[in-house]
Amino acid sequence: MDRPPPKPDHAPETEGLARRLDKPMGVLGLVFVLVVLGQSLAREAWLVTTLTVLGWLAWAVFVAEFAYRALKATDKRRFWARNWWQVIFLAVPFLRFARALTFLRAARVGGVLSAAVRGSRSAGRLLTGRIGWLTAITGVVVLASSQLLYVVGAYDSYGPALHDAALATVSGEPLSAPGGLARFLDVVLAVYSVAVFATVAGALGAYFLDRNRSDAAVAQPSPPW
Repeated sequence: MDRPPPKPDHAPETEGLARRLDKPMGVLGLVFVLVVLGQSLAREAWLVTTLTVLGWLAWAVFVAEFAYRALKATDKRRFWARNWWQVIFLAVPFLRFARALTFLRAARVGGVLSAAVRGSRSAGRLLTGRIGWLTAITGVVVLASSQLLYVVGAYDSYGPALHDAALATVSGEPLSAPGGLARFLDVVLAVYSVAVFATVAGALGAYFLDRNRSDAAVAQPSPPW
């Protein structure tokens, strides 16, 4: 007995609107990564306030988009089964209202992680090419890991944290900072660098293979009949 086809998450008109929102939300997600970075580095009061307001406005847009998709989903159970984890990242910034220092640091770390997840999903929305998508994801990984190292105090300034995180992400070079987080990121970024190398090598190999096949097809003489 054939099973009925699965119901779509959204009605057709909602899917159309969701597709139109993909690119603007993708751009906003990548901008949000930079806003969170600016909040970590800003020292002037006016700049801190400006970036904080921009961050909360962007987060309000993310919450509104998620709420709209949730309300318009035709299959609510399937929607929440696929998107429940997003609620965690949407709720993390509200930890900033906690006054305890431990919660405040956790909120800053959670904000960086949330921005990284949002930026990664935004890159997936905006870019379809494998190399372009991988480049954008690598940039997000570098920014997120360097911010984490700076926020938790593994580095006294952001420049060395960014330098070491970039080297670790691209080449697998070990981080110079001590501490458990640095050791953990050493392993994560080393694995990521191997995955990046394998993906780039596979993409280049596929490109030259297709090119050789095309050249061979052009050079092959046509039959006389």
